[in-house]
Amino acid sequence: MSMPFYVSPEQSMKDKADYARKGIARGRSAVVLQYDGGILFVADNISRTLHKISELYDRIAFAAVGRYNEFENLRQMGVRMADVRGYAYDRSDVSGRVLANIYAQTLGTVFSESNKPWEVEIVVAEVGEDAAADQIYRITFDGSVVDERGFLAMGGSAEQVTTALKERFDKDASLGDALNAAVHALRHENGEERDLDAGGLEVAVLERERREHRKFRRVTGDRLTGLMERGSSAAGGSGGSGGSGGDGDSSEKESGSGSAEQNGS
Repeated sequence: MSMPFYVSPEQSMKDKADYARKGIARGRSAVVLQYDGGILFVADNISRTLHKISELYDRIAFAAVGRYNEFENLRQMGVRMADVRGYAYDRSDVSGRVLANIYAQTLGTVFSESNKPWEVEIVVAEVGEDAAADQIYRITFDGSVVDERGFLAMGGSAEQVTTALKERFDKDASLGDALNAAVHALRHENGEERDLDAGGLEVAVLERERREHRKFRRVTGDRLTGLMERGSSAAGGSGGSGGSGGDGDSSEKESGSGSAEQNGS
């Protein structure tokens, strides 16, 4: 009689964690950071329709890296949960912390009970009345939740991006300066500077002041290009964390479809 194949729980968990980390690292990076007007999201993403960054609710946004079909399922689940909770109770009862906990429970269950973990890492961010009230939660493939402050990078070569972003991050920076710092970090993702223009970026913000209810806006087209050009010019002249300030982003209503990155895209 052949003996059954046995793998210790510790080894099984380690193998699944290694598998998920490798899958996430094959993708491209995304960064989330605070600026003087709210929270900025910047992702290395050439797709115009498959989004890594999306709106979840009035003051809450979602960013993800990894396998697209998996984090798109999570995004849709979050939208449904937020809508149901807001309808059954009150819109103010929908918070980033509640959604982050739901995501953590879901990913933790998948990681512990499934043979294959989901290759995703996500962020749930909620903009507050002031910077101190902002909430940024990172949820990893195993269901771990981290309450982040200031900025974070995930996916791809996240350590190199974090190091580059730390050099230029300023929570009181204007939108232009914050975007310039994020783009600078993504350009140095692999330790060497590479070209990265507006066509290869997905950018969005949660604005604190400019919108009364729905705070989420995408920054696209000429205004994104203008912010990047002014940021590059300022950085070239001062050697500092570029950007001309200026809140020149465009508004685009979230369609509810997409989030974006096939594994390794």
